[in-house]
Amino acid sequence: KYGMIYFTKQKLNSKAYLNFAQKFGKPANYPRLRGLNKKYPQITVVQRKSSDKGPSFGEQFHTDSSYTKKPPRYTMLLGKLVPPRGQGNTDFASQYLAYKKLPEKIKVELENLRAVFSSSGPISVTRLEREKEKGTGKSKDFQCSHKIIQKVNNRKTIYFSPGHVIGIKGVDPKKSRDLLDFLINHQTKAEFVYSFEWEKNSIAMWDNRAILHQATAYTGDRIMHRITIQ
Repeated sequence: KYGMIYFTKQKLNSKAYLNFAQKFGKPANYPRLRGLNKKYPQITVVQRKSSDKGPSFGEQFHTDSSYTKKPPRYTMLLGKLVPPRGQGNTDFASQYLAYKKLPEKIKVELENLRAVFSSSGPISVTRLEREKEKGTGKSKDFQCSHKIIQKVNNRKTIYFSPGHVIGIKGVDPKKSRDLLDFLINHQTKAEFVYSFEWEKNSIAMWDNRAILHQATAYTGDRIMHRITIQ
C-alpha cells in the first residue's frame, strides 16, 4: 500500500539478514563498491565517518542503481551504528502520491517519455569517500534509459531519480532541462515525504520503483548494511 515497511529490534547477523532478503528475490551485487566481505558480497556497507569531508553517501533523493538495465526492485537497510534518534534520518518520498498529484497535462506529456540515468549523475559525489576505500575499480559510466511513468502493483508511479537522471530522450536540451527541474521539485515536495528515525537494529525496506530515498546530513559515525533485491 505505501511502498515501504519498517521493522525494529531486529538483531540479525549477516547470514540471517541475507536469508531474510532472499525471501523476496535474488540479492544483487552493487557495481560501484565491494561488498561486506568475500562471504557476503551482496551486503553493501553504507557508511559515514566523522572524518569524512564531503556529503554522506546517498545524500540526495534517488532510487538505487537506476542506471542499470534491470534496477533492483527492493532495497533494505539494517542499522548497525546509528546516530542519536532524530539525527541522520533517512527520508522517503512516495512516487505513487507524486504521480497522483501531477497536473493532468503533465501526465499526458510524460506518459511515453524515457529518461537517461547515469552513474555519474549528481549523486556520484556522495560516494567518493567510500570508493577510495572499497571501489570495485569499474570506472566506466553506467547509463541506461527507462520510462518515466511506470505501473507498479497496478498503480502508476514516477520513475525518475534526481541523483542519476541527466536528460530526457528525444526532447531538446532546454525542454529536457525544464522538465527535469519541474519533476525533481515536484517529486520531493514535503507532502510526499516521510522521515524515518533510526534505532539500532532497525530494518527499513522499500520498493525502488515507487519510492525515492535520501540520507540526511550527519557529521558523526553511521553504519548501515544494505541489500538490494532483483
